[in-house]
Amino acid sequence: MRLSKMHLKTLREVPNEAEIASHILLLRTGMIRKLASGVYGFMPFGWRSIRKIEDIVREEMDAKGAQEIHMSAVQPSELWEESGRWYAYGPELWRIKDRNGRDFCLGPTHEEVFTDIVRNDISSYRQLPQNLYQIQTKYRDEARPRFGLMRSREFIMKDSYSFDKDEAGLDKSYDDMYDAYTNVFSRCGLMFRPVEADSGAIGGNNSHEFTALAEVGESEIAYCEHCSMAATTERAETRDDAPCDAEMLPMEEVYTPGTKTIEEVANYLELDTKQTIKALLFVKYDKEGKEDGYVAAFVRGDRELNMIKLVNALDIPEHAIAFADEEKMSAATGCVGGFTGPVGLHDCIVVVDSELTGMKNLCAGACKVDHHIKNVNYGRDYKGDIVCDLKTLKEGDPCPVCGAPVKHARGIEVGQVFKLGTKYSASMGAYYKDENQEDKLIVMGCYGIGVTRTLSAIVEQHHDENGIIWPMSVAPYHVIVTLVNAADETQSKVAEDIYAALQKAGVEVLLDDRDERPGVKFKDADLLGIPVRITVGRGAASGNVEYKLRRDAEKTDMTIEAAIEAAITIVNEEKTGR
Repeated sequence: MRLSKMHLKTLREVPNEAEIASHILLLRTGMIRKLASGVYGFMPFGWRSIRKIEDIVREEMDAKGAQEIHMSAVQPSELWEESGRWYAYGPELWRIKDRNGRDFCLGPTHEEVFTDIVRNDISSYRQLPQNLYQIQTKYRDEARPRFGLMRSREFIMKDSYSFDKDEAGLDKSYDDMYDAYTNVFSRCGLMFRPVEADSGAIGGNNSHEFTALAEVGESEIAYCEHCSMAATTERAETRDDAPCDAEMLPMEEVYTPGTKTIEEVANYLELDTKQTIKALLFVKYDKEGKEDGYVAAFVRGDRELNMIKLVNALDIPEHAIAFADEEKMSAATGCVGGFTGPVGLHDCIVVVDSELTGMKNLCAGACKVDHHIKNVNYGRDYKGDIVCDLKTLKEGDPCPVCGAPVKHARGIEVGQVFKLGTKYSASMGAYYKDENQEDKLIVMGCYGIGVTRTLSAIVEQHHDENGIIWPMSVAPYHVIVTLVNAADETQSKVAEDIYAALQKAGVEVLLDDRDERPGVKFKDADLLGIPVRITVGRGAASGNVEYKLRRDAEKTDMTIEAAIEAAITIVNEEKTGR
């Protein structure tokens, strides 16, 4: 392709709206174009890379026997009501009505649609297993779109769904997809880590998130260097401190004026924060958005509450809980803002972190202004309606598997795999008949790859101060031939000859034949990140050109023939990403 004929607009200045490298560079290169907040289109260079990511996904999915289909993004509400997600998915579900007032949504995912297909088309165990997938635009009405393609309201996703006879079949399908995802992200040139993850609104009982490591990532992962433990901090289990065998002391109410925080009360009473109980107060909402009772959650004073663990314990969606108005909650439950403890609370759900049950003689709020209670003990003085792990696993905490200190890293979620089991087949009636002609529920898995987010993650990991450095497998073009002086007949002929030779060899090549200064052409070549650059300048008269890989600092003078051969060789070696 000739750059003089391309629709290309690069920017020298950093766009004001962009905060992270991938967003900045995708806008500066003109690869994406903003239409509205969280809604982007793709221009020629960006779309070519998107299609290459999609092709890698297709190759790996097809290699595992998955079959590609394409469903509508517009989904009737009836399917979502069957599964129970019309409410549970929350405000991110983009709901619309047709002219007749019938409810639809713009699909953020397609579990219901694919389950509906299979329950209508599959009746016998002989038709299983199956794996169907699609690559399609998805919609989520994000409250705060940010970071360009990283958290947008419209995005391209590969979603696939496996259908098996039993759990053993699901295990095989899950392992196949895990392997396929490993291949996909490796071929895209990403440094990534698969980690255990929460299933969220998708549901199911087992999930792994594929996280591309990046400091700007919204996913925080905890991992252990001494064993195989790796999980998102939302999902990561924690290890309770060993129970205390001290004798229970009598409760004692103490005056603690103005000590509303854990640090303040601990300092005032000269206690370690580990000897205190932290209270967090919430209100629940029902399906109509009306208040539906209160929740008091308690963790050790030096711990942080994990909200995902709390909503899972309550078996409610994330959008159905919020921090309570303390005055309103006080009137209903007896709590007191800043001085709430588990003793004496009423008319609310009390959720207690499992660690507290083994500790002795702790300090907690007295549910009375400017007062706390010392020597509070679980079982004797209070009990929980729910007792479970509520803590966030922090860096340096003991690994829940081996006990070694855990480490934290940030990353970008580029894919996730889920074992759904019978969550959707049970609610939507997806059965097959087994060998004995008995009805059995189909066992399902689902598997997603964020195609546009993968593009962003690649740029986040592969760039420098001058621009993008594309891995060959996903680069919009493999080689750029930079013609220094288009008015020089010798240079023009050499550039055209190289361009033709590379095209004939199947190399995706750009010819920068624009009437621009050499400096502009070099800056654009670096900004666009094309993996190989062949510069045709004054040396063309003696049969020499300059050869440079975008990822390397060195430039090499070569004969025309050697440069062509070197470019063809490296492209053929690296273009598949294998």
